[in-house]
Amino acid sequence: MIPIETPTLGDRSYLAHDGAVAVVIDPQRDIDRVLTLADEAGVRIIHVFETHIHNDYVTGGLALAQATGAAYHVNAADDVSFERTPIHDGDVVEASATMRLRAIATPGHTYTHLSFALEAAEAPGSDFEAVGVFTGGSLLFGATGRPDLLGHEHTHDLVHHQFASAQRLAQELPEQAHVLPTHGFGSFCSAGSTGDTTASTIGAEKRQNPALTQDEERWVADTLAGLDAYPAYYAHMGPANSAGPGAPDLAPPESADKDTLAARIADGEWVVDLRTRTAFAAGHVTGTLNFGLDGQFATYLGWLIPWGTPLTLLGDSPEQVAEAQRELVRIGIDDLEGAATGGPEEWTDGTLGHFERAVFADLAQVRHHRRVSVLDVRRASEYDGGHIEGAVNIPLHELLSRVSEVPSGEVWVHCAGGYRASIAASVLASHHVPVVAVDDSYDESAASSGLPLAAAAA
Repeated sequence: MIPIETPTLGDRSYLAHDGAVAVVIDPQRDIDRVLTLADEAGVRIIHVFETHIHNDYVTGGLALAQATGAAYHVNAADDVSFERTPIHDGDVVEASATMRLRAIATPGHTYTHLSFALEAAEAPGSDFEAVGVFTGGSLLFGATGRPDLLGHEHTHDLVHHQFASAQRLAQELPEQAHVLPTHGFGSFCSAGSTGDTTASTIGAEKRQNPALTQDEERWVADTLAGLDAYPAYYAHMGPANSAGPGAPDLAPPESADKDTLAARIADGEWVVDLRTRTAFAAGHVTGTLNFGLDGQFATYLGWLIPWGTPLTLLGDSPEQVAEAQRELVRIGIDDLEGAATGGPEEWTDGTLGHFERAVFADLAQVRHHRRVSVLDVRRASEYDGGHIEGAVNIPLHELLSRVSEVPSGEVWVHCAGGYRASIAASVLASHHVPVVAVDDSYDESAASSGLPLAAAAA
């Protein structure tokens, strides 16, 4: 079994094989990664499975099935616009004489969510036993998938379904079976923290997962209380996946020159600088936004960009642009207006913009000498968990629509680690706000810096 990591979206896909044939679960849009792994293993993909209609990325399942001739297994109850092999709770798909998958209905993340128990036999004719379970957005490491992505009106029913589904998996599968989730590695599809765990079993989850250690009433209350904002682009993923997305076009975008870039910025189009926040702060084309490839690039760009806004990319190299393009097609942003590579001096004839970077200790010192405003762009739940006294909280995903609420004068902007602060600083700089980006760890440095902190909200 080979996990296929997509860390910027916080997800995993899986390829499982017996040395000759393979099955794939929840593939991402860029299926060339999967095909390469299968070729390297010398196996033929014959089945592709979806645990659910995904809300955080565009699937590559249909395209992979079409490219390989594999059967494409999607819940029979899902309303989709493409040909699939319908699968139901309890169905068993025989991949080979020693490998099969059994569908287990696990509603909660969606109504039609399925998990798939991976069952193996030591030799043809031997008994099968469950060695793992692909849980999608059901049972995660120390948590579950969130139950609110289909709308508030469904959350109450789905959260109870999610609890029952976790219980079912724990009851039906052996303790040594590996838990193999799709979400839970930084994905906003998780309800609750999955921590830094990278592997788990049913037995381990029975001991540590609140969905298996708490009673239903308490777990439901805790889960609902912990639900937080999720990326706006999620609204477009379900419809795209139900329609049956094709393989992406990863051909390089057209080259954009200085005049073209200037015109696009003037027209209100998005021109995004992919370089690190250090490089961007030191010098950038005025009016560009910084979404560095060293963080959750696609998640935050997809969250902030008004859907359908023309997009041009700026990168150090063609390879950097290609990496960003790959990230973007995973969330359904297929059409780029163009790209430019090199450095900001090659992208404009105008004066470069820049802003200072600092740490929390610098902020503590500055506040003794002059009046500055502090903008906290963490999510509201993070702010409520403790913040700098006097800081204004405008979550990053709300900043574009609330720029008018940013205090006047010099603004020091921070998040939890620096990545979101740089995005916010680029937004403010594009609105001609004098800004300093705090590139520091809030948890590690804010308290020790001497800044006055407000306690967590009761």
